[in-house]
Amino acid sequence: MAAELELSDFLQSIEKRAFKRTVYAVRDDDAALDIVQDAMIRLAERYADRPPAEWPLLFQRILSNATMDWFRHQKVRRGVLTVFSDFEPAGSDGDFDILEMLADQSGSHRVESSADTAERTQTFHLIEDEIAKLPTRQREAFLLRYWEEMDVAETATAMGCSEGSVKTHCSRAVHALAKALKLKGISL
Repeated sequence: MAAELELSDFLQSIEKRAFKRTVYAVRDDDAALDIVQDAMIRLAERYADRPPAEWPLLFQRILSNATMDWFRHQKVRRGVLTVFSDFEPAGSDGDFDILEMLADQSGSHRVESSADTAERTQTFHLIEDEIAKLPTRQREAFLLRYWEEMDVAETATAMGCSEGSVKTHCSRAVHALAKALKLKGISL
């Protein structure tokens, strides 16, 4: 019973970040939700008996594989069928609000002006847009290292590549983001 509670707490702690990471990859909220749920189910069914310390890396690897499976499935589906819904524009990302998440994590309840709130919201949207424009491997390495706070070895394991590749992808992502954001008047 305690293991089930631990697993439940673990899954609850990672669900929002996993969803956002997957939305960046697939650019479809519904598909991202399905992928994350499938990854969580796989972890619970196949690896719940593993030590909790192993769950973060296992989950990241399962999520990466589930995302790649989704892309393969989409490629096959497009090759065999023409689905009219593919021509509709993707819906906006209205379910996840990074400002709410940051407020919840910080626990701060200071009141800020509406101008500050609007400026911060605009800045976050610009940063999110630039992250979404990164090449897939750079975006994945960047999000795992700096959003999921994994070290280089853990990121390499989750991505299935060498530590050197992780460093290269992260470096390129950081430089590309810094350059793009500087052009928009944002200095970090």
